[in-house]
Amino acid sequence: MHKQTRLLFAGLLSSTVFAGAALAAGTHPQTGEALADDQTFTYRILDEHSSVDPQVVEDVSGAEIVRDLFEGLMNQDRDGNLVPGVATGFTTNDAKDVYTFTLRDSAKWSNGDPVLASDFVYAWKRAVDPELSSPYAWFMELMSIENAAAIIAGEKPLDDLGVTAIDDHTLQVRLSAALPYFPQMTTHSTTFPAPQKVIATHGDAWTKPENIVSNGAYILTEHLPQERSVRERNTLYWDNENTIVEKVVALVINDENVALTRYMAGELDRTEVPAGQFPRLQKEHPTEAISFPRLCSYYYTFNLSEDGPEAFKDPRVRQALSLAVDRKIITEKILAGGQPEAYTFAPEATAGFTVPQVEMSAMTQSERDSLAKELLAEAGYGPDNPLSFNMIYNTSESHKKIAVALGQMWKQKLGVQTDLGNLEWKVFLETRGNQDFDLARGAWCGDYNEASTFLDLLQSNSGYNDGKFQNDRVDALLAAAKISDNTTKLYTEVEQILAQESPIIPIYHYAGVYMMDSDVGNWPVDNVEQNWYSKNLYKIAE
Repeated sequence: MHKQTRLLFAGLLSSTVFAGAALAAGTHPQTGEALADDQTFTYRILDEHSSVDPQVVEDVSGAEIVRDLFEGLMNQDRDGNLVPGVATGFTTNDAKDVYTFTLRDSAKWSNGDPVLASDFVYAWKRAVDPELSSPYAWFMELMSIENAAAIIAGEKPLDDLGVTAIDDHTLQVRLSAALPYFPQMTTHSTTFPAPQKVIATHGDAWTKPENIVSNGAYILTEHLPQERSVRERNTLYWDNENTIVEKVVALVINDENVALTRYMAGELDRTEVPAGQFPRLQKEHPTEAISFPRLCSYYYTFNLSEDGPEAFKDPRVRQALSLAVDRKIITEKILAGGQPEAYTFAPEATAGFTVPQVEMSAMTQSERDSLAKELLAEAGYGPDNPLSFNMIYNTSESHKKIAVALGQMWKQKLGVQTDLGNLEWKVFLETRGNQDFDLARGAWCGDYNEASTFLDLLQSNSGYNDGKFQNDRVDALLAAAKISDNTTKLYTEVEQILAQESPIIPIYHYAGVYMMDSDVGNWPVDNVEQNWYSKNLYKIAE
């Protein structure tokens, strides 16, 4: 223990009267534990977040901030189950293609205005508006919202979107087809409401601390790019009485070893464990070093666009590179944090998904290496015609170690020459999104807990299909899965096609590998999406 306070997660409080009285007395309303005087939670992030605009944010660290500043229709509890947010609940018709959400009348914006159904209508139309060009517009299409695809394509007007404010506190959503996991998708930041008047007044500057108006448990009070972001308690939040943490600070620390040093000095409540250090830290700090499954995949994607490398248009080349990757070395020697090897895109942690057997996963590494050499030779590459390409990753010591290892494996086994390049996060996103690469690092954390959150990325028209992979059969299978009661067979075939075509190289599935202060408890380790909310945190005095 190296701090004088500890963090725990507050559960759903059964009595706001009791909660308010307990908080006033400085004790936790359920456990009776004394609360610390300083209710500040400080944690490290790797890069500057992409945005705090709900319809623009596209990265995990940005979404964590947005979940505090804004609130959507539904939230998640620490097990990943749906709980009420702005909506107190919803109903659906027999066909399950019309959802009606009832909004609580106590929800307010931080300027005191009521949160209305029309705020959601505006935000959802904004998300599909070609003028905004939201990086997550495709997500609204995945939600099967009526006419979303046509509006995104510029073929229909915004007003044709299947979302209507029946009255101030009733939101109706019409789907083009029933989607079993639609309610779960409403916890995603792209679906959060947006303040139309504020955006109209300030334009792109509306998210600056001096301008922003939000409806979540916290407000943005400070933002120093590439340094820190601070959010403080919103006293007008409908459940403010049960909020305990007063301030949340996200510090941008690009070097994970520097972050660990600052954690050990007591400056951070949470930080990621640097690659390879988990065994040592777990031995030295058994109550602080933790690892648990996450709904995320780490991979490399090939540029298969028209302007991409000619060599990568041959699936034998892509297969050879994937086969030659010794994933066990990466997971056990480089990372050593409990991450499982990946031979499929969707991880085992995905709800209702059984990881299918693919040929590569059943082979020994020696057998994979032999087949890799055969395939590359068949494709015309060898000592007299060596394969060479560049590969990019966003700046991180862990990413660098993995990229270097991949390059060495390919050189030693296949004679391949690689040129490594690391880019700052926003530059990396732009470069990858513009297909200005040969091979690029990719990572995806599920936007909801269903296999399509991964597999849909490789649908031909997906907004995050950065490698521009196209396969008509995959598209057909993914479309069929959206209306199927039994998706196992469909998703299995998709994964088998991906294993054969190899548009990506799955490397490993994530684990949440953190240093968490020894006085931190109840972090939502059973929520594989890791959608955590600062309003559920509290600190206990020693």
